[in-house]
Amino acid sequence: MGLSQTLPAFPWDSLAGARALAGSHEGGIVDLSIGTPVDPTPGVVRQALEAASQAPGYPAVWGTPALREAIISYLRGRWGSVELGEHNVTTAIGTKELVGWLPTLLALGPGDSVVLPRVAYPTYEVGALMARARTQRCDDPDEVSGSPRLIWINSPANPHGAIAPLELLRRWVRFAQEHGAVLAADECYAEFAYDAPARTILDPAVNDGDITGLLAVQSLSKRSNMAGYRAGFVAGDAAIVDELTAVRKHLGMIVPAPVQAAMVAALGDQRHVDEQRARYAARRARMRAALERVGFRIDHSEGSLYLWATQDRPGRESIDWLAGRGILAAPGDFYGPHATDHVRISMTATDERIAAAVERLTR
Repeated sequence: MGLSQTLPAFPWDSLAGARALAGSHEGGIVDLSIGTPVDPTPGVVRQALEAASQAPGYPAVWGTPALREAIISYLRGRWGSVELGEHNVTTAIGTKELVGWLPTLLALGPGDSVVLPRVAYPTYEVGALMARARTQRCDDPDEVSGSPRLIWINSPANPHGAIAPLELLRRWVRFAQEHGAVLAADECYAEFAYDAPARTILDPAVNDGDITGLLAVQSLSKRSNMAGYRAGFVAGDAAIVDELTAVRKHLGMIVPAPVQAAMVAALGDQRHVDEQRARYAARRARMRAALERVGFRIDHSEGSLYLWATQDRPGRESIDWLAGRGILAAPGDFYGPHATDHVRISMTATDERIAAAVERLTR
């Protein structure tokens, strides 16, 4: 039996019928089913990539000194993190890779437990399955059974956009540290918070200055429209970060040198992030109003790039309803058994396609 047969079916493959129906619309499909950026990669990033394109040698797995310093400065200046040093950070080839491999890199195996959010991006579960670890889904440390080795939290969350309040983050930190678990916070949507403030787990208001067992996982894919570059990083407990770097060296998990240079440029420029956030906010406001006008209820959705919508019926029925209007969304069942009555609607489409979706919903 191949390894893929031990994993869930790739969720988006199940949308073939809805995709065909939406694609038959006279105005073409409006694909809001995936979260891939469509807006231009910032010029400052592309220029840095080109300038560093003469790269005959192997780059450092944990990042160039310039990149490590850029990550530290960004976390401190933008997010008010605790003081960090170069051994507190390492790179990732896009954070989906890190999410999928983290249980294996931490040497989890049969008998170990991984905690996932109740409604979660599928790769958290896939990573646990790759390591043959057990999973449990919960959103509150009081609901955790036993002593897990790894806990994933995600704020702002994919798919539903909820932003964890400060006290909940603090409780997760206390629980993980008391139980000797690694607490990994997926913060790839942190720059896209609209209705409540987002925080990093490395904020001393969250951890009281103690980052033992804590990892913050961040990505430039959404922040800087760099999904095609595969650029991410992880920061936190130096002992864990050093272990990740040591294993990743053996596996050749290296972010290309030109991409590392582009990351430095991206992390040093906040203006393009603010401009992108404003684009998404405008799309979000238009889509939310249109969906509510035709009877959808929007739950959570305080941040991230998505609206978490329901017609109070099975999500697959809502998928077909939208597809009949040329709009493709992602059904809630992609994200676990507790979300079957919702759909996730992405704002990662051009202004023209968002306008088309609004027109189709409200005509």
